[in-house]
Amino acid sequence: MTETTAELARSATSDFAAAAAVAAAAARASAAQPTVPVDLGIIQPRRRLGLSDLKVFPLALGGNVFGWTADQAETTSVLDAYFDLGGNFVDTADSYAGGRSEIMIGSWMRTRRSRDDMVVSTKVGKSADNPGLTPRAIERAVDASLERLGTDRIDLLYLHVDDTEVAFERTLLAVDHLIRVGKVRWFGGSHHSGNRLYEARIAAGMLGIAPMVALQNQYNLLDRVEYEKGLSHVAAQQRLAVMPRFALASGFLTGKYRSRSDFAHSPRRRVLAKYLSKRGLKVVHELDRIASVHEVSSGAIALAWLLAKPNVVAPVASATNAKQVYELAQAARVQLTRNQVLDLDRASA
Repeated sequence: MTETTAELARSATSDFAAAAAVAAAAARASAAQPTVPVDLGIIQPRRRLGLSDLKVFPLALGGNVFGWTADQAETTSVLDAYFDLGGNFVDTADSYAGGRSEIMIGSWMRTRRSRDDMVVSTKVGKSADNPGLTPRAIERAVDASLERLGTDRIDLLYLHVDDTEVAFERTLLAVDHLIRVGKVRWFGGSHHSGNRLYEARIAAGMLGIAPMVALQNQYNLLDRVEYEKGLSHVAAQQRLAVMPRFALASGFLTGKYRSRSDFAHSPRRRVLAKYLSKRGLKVVHELDRIASVHEVSSGAIALAWLLAKPNVVAPVASATNAKQVYELAQAARVQLTRNQVLDLDRASA
């Protein structure tokens, strides 16, 4: 019989708590000999997240690998490195690793005593226990996320799906209720069309409910059409903060994958295969060239390109070790020239 997410979370909690203590001790023991630099130099200031009062580091640390390809010790190391570099924005979901991602993040925040320094975003709508966006599902999902994260509020809640079987007004009213009672501070959309975003803004005006302040849709150098041909205009009109997901095209834009043999054993091999094309390799080559000029990683340049686009506040990228965190966070100090942005635009057109 398949275990439910709740059962998995309960059985994992004690193990994760013990692992967190071990990981914290290991992190303290290795602090005297850091494996990566702890100073990025001059970095961009934290960015305001749309119409909200949240200010975030220009890179959101993705939690999709926590509990999947990163265990508790690795998760602790990644979060420590990100935090020590000035990072304060972590992105997860109640469906990531059956809730384990939230548990691991919550365990780290308790150990590090960092909750008040972090902006925590999570998503609801896809979990096995509370699927969909009915008012009941949303409330139950948020309560479960709060318990796993070990906190009393979610700073930014995303609707992880566009549940067309539920009247959109009911969904929006349910979220507004959670904001009014203090369980959620702000919210945004994911997988939503431009028309849906307009509906949400109209409902906010007519019903006097909280408006969306953020948008998280796929956007990167190799996936540009959906966002640039429609959603970008909506984001600009509504002053939505954009947090591109799959900002590195499943890791392809780091330059790690240049032939099929490079990702033959990757769990993302089917996705990566579609990027391995003449266009994809052209983009990687251009990233390499610009990265050498700035003396940073190719992945950092891919993120810097996004940060140069209007309304983009913090691309979402994940890491499984501290070195990767540093390489990606370099994007926070890179200022691409206008010609470099145009060169990347042309290479990825």
